[in-house]
Amino acid sequence: MNFETTISTADGYVGSGDLDDSKKRRNIAVALVVVIALAAAVYYFFFAGSGADAGAEGKQSQAQTVSVLIPGNGVVERKINATGILAARREIPVGVVGEGGQVLRVYVDAGDWVQQGQVLASIERSVQTQQIAGMQAQINAARADLNLAQNELDRALQLVERGFVSKTDVDRKTANRDSARARLGVADAQLREMQARTARLDIRAPVGGFVLERNVETGQTVGQGSGMLFRLAQGGEFELQAQLGEADLADLSTGVTASVSPVGTERVFNGTIWQIAPMINEQTRQGIARISLPFDRALKPGGFANVEIKAGSTTAPLLPESAVQNDQKGSYVYLIDAKNKVVRREVKIGDVTPNGLIIQEGLTGNERVVAYAGGFLNPDETVNPRLVKPGAIAR
Repeated sequence: MNFETTISTADGYVGSGDLDDSKKRRNIAVALVVVIALAAAVYYFFFAGSGADAGAEGKQSQAQTVSVLIPGNGVVERKINATGILAARREIPVGVVGEGGQVLRVYVDAGDWVQQGQVLASIERSVQTQQIAGMQAQINAARADLNLAQNELDRALQLVERGFVSKTDVDRKTANRDSARARLGVADAQLREMQARTARLDIRAPVGGFVLERNVETGQTVGQGSGMLFRLAQGGEFELQAQLGEADLADLSTGVTASVSPVGTERVFNGTIWQIAPMINEQTRQGIARISLPFDRALKPGGFANVEIKAGSTTAPLLPESAVQNDQKGSYVYLIDAKNKVVRREVKIGDVTPNGLIIQEGLTGNERVVAYAGGFLNPDETVNPRLVKPGAIAR
């Protein structure tokens, strides 16, 4: 027997076909809910379940990576750069030694080499020549008087034995002979004095060397007040008088080598320090290191020159300038400790070299030093260090 169910509504009756459609819709909704629940479970299982472990690794991966280097210790040659004035090592001024007079002739000029005793200039001497001639005549007369007195004494000595001449006459003739000998000696001494004074009219080189300056001309009248007529560099030896601070002078000693470059030329001259100033200028706090140089016409006394002095070597760490920071407390660097944390270290900076900064104090050379970008770090910050070679960092 077949039964047919009917549902009464306000509008009338609903048939069995409409009921089937409503059940289908409910089933689809339930299926969608189940699918969403399964998807959520899968996501939680694969992703949310491992979130706690990934969090710790995420923090480490988020730490910034910094380049670090281990500087080690290197032998650094210390060089001191300075400027100075070129000069003669031993400068000899030459002037009038004698009475002076009119210059007859000048035999040398600036830039010439001279020997010790060489005549540089001669002075007119006609008066002195006549005086010498007169003195020579006086010597001849005195010598004749001496010969006569000696002959008379000899004859008296022969006659005194026979009793023709008294002892008193012999004594008188002896005195005459001695007086004539003394007058000859005086005349001879006067002649030698005049000859010496005349010879001093020749202006001679007191030492051998290089003529730096000539301040006399032919026909000029010169005397004791004429000042310097010539200026010589003894032996042709030059030097550089380098101006250095008192701290640099304290690190130098005689015999240290130096390279001198005169201004206006590309040539370099090698020299050695032969004297260090025993005094320091109170105003400039500088002293002079005198560097001997061999003769060369390219060296012009009075000119300026640059010098590089090799002041020995030292063993110390070297860092690029990018690794060193500065603030009100001074210079410092950042180190990375064993836990990869940033540590501040105070350092003392030495000289600047082509290979970097010399670290005088604060580092042993075995630390991991942040190479650059230290300004973006903070102490105790955790970082990912990346080791690089010191030579790979731009200095």
